[in-house]
Amino acid sequence: MGCLGSLGCGRGGTPACMAYTMGSGPNAGPAIGAQHCITKVELSVCCSNLLDRDVASKSDPFCVLFQEVDSNWVELGRTETAVNNLNPVFGVKFQVDYHFEEVQKLKFAMFDEDKCSSQLYEHDFLGEFICTLGVIVSNKKLHRPLTLANGKPAGKGAVTITAQELSDNRIITLSMCGRKLDKKDFFGKSDPYLEFHKQGEDGKWMLVHRTEVIKNTLDPVWKSFTVPLISLCNGDVDRNIKVICYDYDNDGGHDFIGEFLTTVTKMSEAQNAVEVEFECLNPKKQKKKKNYKNSGIIILKSCKITRDYSFLDYILGGCQLMFTVGIDFTASNGNPREPSSLHYINPMGSNEYLSAIWAVGQIIQDYDSNKMFPALGFGAQLPPDWKVSHEFAINFDPTNPFCAGVEGIVQAYSTCLPHIRFYGPTNFSPIINHVARFASQALQQDTAAQYFTLLIITDGVISDMDETRHAIVQAAKLPMSIIIIGVGNADFAAMEFLDGDSSVLRSYTGEEAVRDIVQFVPFRDFRNAPKETLAKSVLAELPQQVTQYFKQRNLSPRNTMAE
Repeated sequence: MGCLGSLGCGRGGTPACMAYTMGSGPNAGPAIGAQHCITKVELSVCCSNLLDRDVASKSDPFCVLFQEVDSNWVELGRTETAVNNLNPVFGVKFQVDYHFEEVQKLKFAMFDEDKCSSQLYEHDFLGEFICTLGVIVSNKKLHRPLTLANGKPAGKGAVTITAQELSDNRIITLSMCGRKLDKKDFFGKSDPYLEFHKQGEDGKWMLVHRTEVIKNTLDPVWKSFTVPLISLCNGDVDRNIKVICYDYDNDGGHDFIGEFLTTVTKMSEAQNAVEVEFECLNPKKQKKKKNYKNSGIIILKSCKITRDYSFLDYILGGCQLMFTVGIDFTASNGNPREPSSLHYINPMGSNEYLSAIWAVGQIIQDYDSNKMFPALGFGAQLPPDWKVSHEFAINFDPTNPFCAGVEGIVQAYSTCLPHIRFYGPTNFSPIINHVARFASQALQQDTAAQYFTLLIITDGVISDMDETRHAIVQAAKLPMSIIIIGVGNADFAAMEFLDGDSSVLRSYTGEEAVRDIVQFVPFRDFRNAPKETLAKSVLAELPQQVTQYFKQRNLSPRNTMAE
């Protein structure tokens, strides 16, 4: 028997009700190309007749979803564990981005949880099923036998996968509690939890959401939770929803307390401090006892319906992506007149700096209506007094550092090279603070009108790391993201540190960044790849960072009203 339990939490401490989203960023993060309209598909999984791998009880199964990427299986997410159950109906759903033009190969693998470990080899394998997402969506509901690694049948084990398009982006947030529920435990009270089921077209009930367990109480207060409206009722606010209350038991034989039917329309009455009460009824007790009233009361304290806005919602709402380029002109780049220099413009008219500017700029310029971009340099001595500057306009007009489109940036870059002297050190913080000042002005408007993106292209180690860390931590509070492209073959360990994918970035004062806003990519990884590949990798996290910022500030897209 596993240690996580069927309801307490998901894998590695993740709440069991969490839906996992396929993508390429951290925790399954944003899908590459998230600026395009992509259909989301929700996959529900249940199994039957799974192999029994436990001696004293039945298997404790959980499902892991993988996608094939470059001939390797990449994990997308896991369900909760169903304790002591060979016919599990998993509450956790998988949300997958569906691309019609791609073959998306998926693997559903079942495991019997044996230890408190996230490593799959620590658990017994129960069988798997491999197919494409196209097959699932074309069938809508797929029932197939499970096989073992050698291709042989996994006993009579089978998996049923149900697909549903998530075209409705409304979400519902519910806050619930119970009062005077039936006592089910001999030595205690009850350990109640709720299950929400929706009725399918065939009349059968499908599990949608499961709350956490509240131990030893007849008056539980559950944490508020959010589910997509399309998951809860197919977007139909008058469709019946069955809510069932159980008493949790460690052996998996959870005791039925009672149930009731409701709709989103009915639940929506719980607004503006008005609570809605439901009698929790046990039909068997109703028949047996003449004086039976109920098995307790379930109280809906609040119900809120909002929209889960996407990156595209904000762009269509008029949000402008304000693009700024910062270019490293320190001496370590080499003399720009010599072919060995990273700034040398070869007869083909390019170098790694120009390639990086083109790759990112050509995509991001489409999201700024006037296409006027500040282009700044750092680490060079400027005429006429040859003082070092870490924040200068490469068109030499400090009052108007804007360049017309990517072409204007490229032209200004090529023009300025013969007129400056490469020097040092490599300081990032002045340019970060420069863009942050403008982002701070946008912050005061308190609308989802502007989001600033700073592209820094550099060849080496940062000299002002403490100041840079502090600047990034402060910028994380603003509508701003930072992209760093490392050119040349230097050691970019410091850049990887700033990219907070593996750990939270802290200022030298100890203050943590409220969100990850830095994406670092070494250019050398893409020298022989199509230019689109660099842009996709560099911009992969930006859509998520934009939506995360506006949602944290509870800002809706402009010209859009929440339903």
